[in-house]
Amino acid sequence: MARINYHRRIIKTFESLKKSHPTYNIGRHISTALDGYDDIWGVNDKEFLSALQKYEVELEIDYPHTDEEELQKIIKCGMNLERMFLEEDED
Repeated sequence: MARINYHRRIIKTFESLKKSHPTYNIGRHISTALDGYDDIWGVNDKEFLSALQKYEVELEIDYPHTDEEELQKIIKCGMNLERMFLEEDED
């Protein structure tokens, strides 16, 4: 059974992050991926890889809304939230 090379997989994950988010520096990736850890000195390679992969998935899900029409629709819906809740209470 082949042993998992966590270092190599961590580097590949960083390469993927650099490709998908070229303006983010490596410190930002590390800091954000390990944000929930109290003692980062105690994080082993397996945990670090898992945290990086989870962070990468979260970045993929949280895409930026760049279409101006879509942004205006989101803002308009947000302004109507109170009215929507009032209509639900009346039903």
